[in-house]
Amino acid sequence: MSARWKSVCIVAVCAAWGTAGLAQAPPVTVLEVDAENIVLYNTDVFDASKFAADPNVTVPAAVRNFGFTVLIGDIVAVNGRPAKGTSIVHTRTINLSDNPNPGQAVADLVRTAGSQYYLDILQADGVPVGSIYVLGLSGGSPPPGAPLAVTASNNAVVGGTGAFLGARGQLGGAVVPGVLSFRTASVTEDPANRRRNGGGKLRFVVHLIPMSRPEIATTADGPLVVHSSDFSRVTGAKPARPGEILSLIATGLGPTRPGVDPGKPFPASPLAMVNSPVEVMVDGKPVEVLGAAGYPDTADRYQVNFRLPADATRGQVAIQLSAAWIVGPEVKIAVQ
Repeated sequence: MSARWKSVCIVAVCAAWGTAGLAQAPPVTVLEVDAENIVLYNTDVFDASKFAADPNVTVPAAVRNFGFTVLIGDIVAVNGRPAKGTSIVHTRTINLSDNPNPGQAVADLVRTAGSQYYLDILQADGVPVGSIYVLGLSGGSPPPGAPLAVTASNNAVVGGTGAFLGARGQLGGAVVPGVLSFRTASVTEDPANRRRNGGGKLRFVVHLIPMSRPEIATTADGPLVVHSSDFSRVTGAKPARPGEILSLIATGLGPTRPGVDPGKPFPASPLAMVNSPVEVMVDGKPVEVLGAAGYPDTADRYQVNFRLPADATRGQVAIQLSAAWIVGPEVKIAVQ
C-alpha cells in the first residue's frame, strides 16, 4: 500500500466518522499513587525466629531465583493531592531473560518477578477510601496501551473495595527522577522501624476502569443543578450567579459514613457523608465543595453543595464531578 493511498484512506475514514458523529468517550481515570519510605524485605534467611527481629538497618543477602520478597511503603499522595495508606507488593523472583545468566530463567522476554500488589488508600485525614488489588509481572517493558508515564511492569487490576469496588484496569511503575525507588533489607529487619530507618520513593500508575463513575443526574430539562437558596432549577431563564452556592444531584459517589447496606436507602439523620474525596470542577478548575452526602430515602442519589467562583465565566460553563479521583462526564449550566 502506497503512503499516498494510505493518507487518502485515513482522511476518508476520518471524514466519515465526522459525518456520522461520535459519542462522547467516558473520561479516562489514571491514578498516580505516590509512596515513600519504601523498603523491600528479602527472604534471605529461613529461620522464622529471626524474622523482623533486628531493629537496625540491615544489608540483605541477594535473593536467588524463585526467592520471595515483600515491599512495604506509605502512600502519601494520589494525583498530587495529599493522601494516606499503605502499598504492599509480594513477589516471587523469576528473572526471565532471552539471554540468561546462570540461575536466571530463559524466556522470550524480560521479567523479574511474579507479583501481587495491594494499595490501601485513605484520605489525608485517615478516612478509608478503598483498596486496589493487582496481579502481574514486575520488571521489563510496560504493556501496549499503558499510560506513557509507566516505565516498567505489566500488571492487571483484578478488583477493589470501597470506592474502587469492581474496578479493572492496569498498573505499572514510574520512577521518581533522581530518587531511590526503594531500599533493600533483610527479612530479619524489624519493619516497625521502617519509617525511622528510611526507604525510597515510588509512583504506582493505575489506569483504572471503575465499575461506576460519578455522574451529575440529568433529565429531559437538563442537569439537576439547583439554586441552594430556593432549590429552583438552574436554567437559561434563571441562570446561576458568580459566587452563588449551588446544589447538584449525582450518582456513583460510592460508600458513605455512616455506611448503609448495599441497595438500602440513605438515612435522613444522621446524614450519610460521602467517604471519598469529592471535587467539583467548573470549566476545568476545582471550586469550593461545601458538602457531599447520600440523598435521604434513595439508594444511589447524592447531593453535593458547591460554590461557583466569583470570577466564573458568563454564559454556558462546564461542571464536572469527581469522587475518589475518578472523574465523571461534564454537563453545562447557564451563568449570568
